[in-house]
Amino acid sequence: MSFSTNLARALAPIAIVAAAVPAQAQTNDIAKVEAHLAAVQSMTANFRQTDAKGRSDSGTLQLKRPGQIRFQYQGGDLLLVGTGGKLWFLDYSVGQANSWSLNKTPLGILLGANPDIGRIAKIVPQSDPRILVVRARDARRPEFGTLILAFARNPSAPGGLMLEGWTAIDAQNKRTTIKLDNQRYNVAVSDGAFSFKMPTKRGS
Repeated sequence: MSFSTNLARALAPIAIVAAAVPAQAQTNDIAKVEAHLAAVQSMTANFRQTDAKGRSDSGTLQLKRPGQIRFQYQGGDLLLVGTGGKLWFLDYSVGQANSWSLNKTPLGILLGANPDIGRIAKIVPQSDPRILVVRARDARRPEFGTLILAFARNPSAPGGLMLEGWTAIDAQNKRTTIKLDNQRYNVAVSDGAFSFKMPTKRGS
């Protein structure tokens, strides 16, 4: 089975059997994920998004920690922006804007200022040793959802890991999978990248 196939399977939401990964290996790999997150202050990439119904969109991603992220979808009608405190979804085709507290979404785990995920994360066993998958969910705050992060082990990437994508599962069990390519770490990303215009409502 190819690496890409294994990676696609890794991004699928699956149950965890904690005993399947020895405690020391859990600790070591969680530390590697924390080291990666701490080392990444910014990132750009291309992305492909797939929802639970199999619908797919693509575009470009810009990320700047803490708390800032921008998904610019092809076509220009859709935009998802994290502005530090809020996550905004903007649909310019219908003139609608929705927002949520960023820290109450799965992306809050990825964008937090202090990447201390040991209490809420578990390593998901993988048959391919080149892949590291971590599932983060705060049992004390289930409304924050679940984030499943998939990494490729890569000595040249920050912390020795290359973030390949993730599956976010919100409190309503809606699942969205993001697959990345052309990742570039710690490049210049302006704060202006996370500004946006509010959509104009139809009829205005």
